[in-house]
Amino acid sequence: MLNVAIKAARAAGAIINRAALDIESVRVAQKQVNDFVTEVDRAAEEAIISTLLTAYPGHGILAEESGQEHGAKNSDYVWIIDPLDGTTNFIHGFPVYCVSIALSFKGKIEHAVVYDPTRNDLFTATRGRGAFLNERRIRVSKRTQLKDSLISTGFPFRPGDNFRAYMRMFNEITQRTAGVRRPGAAALDLAYVAAGFCDGFFETGLSIWDVAAGSLLVTEAGGLIGNFTGESDFLEQRECLAGNPRVYGQLVNILGKYSKFAPAGDKLAVDAALRAQDREDDAEAASA
Repeated sequence: MLNVAIKAARAAGAIINRAALDIESVRVAQKQVNDFVTEVDRAAEEAIISTLLTAYPGHGILAEESGQEHGAKNSDYVWIIDPLDGTTNFIHGFPVYCVSIALSFKGKIEHAVVYDPTRNDLFTATRGRGAFLNERRIRVSKRTQLKDSLISTGFPFRPGDNFRAYMRMFNEITQRTAGVRRPGAAALDLAYVAAGFCDGFFETGLSIWDVAAGSLLVTEAGGLIGNFTGESDFLEQRECLAGNPRVYGQLVNILGKYSKFAPAGDKLAVDAALRAQDREDDAEAASA
């Protein structure tokens, strides 16, 4: 099954690389504000689905662009697909994007592939068998202090996202770490945590196809992943936190109060801080 997923990811990567040679000719549509889809997303997704269903016609499919239109509807096996994670990067020619494919069996992720076609980097994992980059075993970093750590994140970009709360999180993390990066492809961010290139990652608003494959890479590389309060049942909760075990615990201590699952007292404290910031901003605007 993993080999079939690799074959599907490479087929999609070939389509993406060909299109990247002439970005200007790629047709782009907007699903909602700042959320784009291209003909390349759709062609890559079709190639992945065709490859998977040719090998396993009885499996289910959950894909970003076509949802559950393809595959068996009630199978215990479900392929979770993001054919081009980082579409906004792709349409600008910014070379940070990837193909993400995961296989879920009875709700648990069993196999994962994240393929970066610009670098020909192939990240793979199978439950209980470790995580690999180009067939070399990878592990999360060994850093223990948040002040020495490099953290990746993703900015809110959709209407309705709580940008003010995010900026408070960003402010807290930035002051406590060696640096924060925003590459723009969550699946690749999680792969980089698994490989030890980053020590931690956090983002809100993510869908299951953004994090399914990356989550197995992280855990098979010895890391931890969950929601902001540290609970591991996070795949469809739209908040994701990952890191090596020591850094993960420190990030939970900082970000837990911003979780939608935080205790009521923590939520009230965050709301009060945001209101105080609003008053401060209003006062500054009035004086200006």
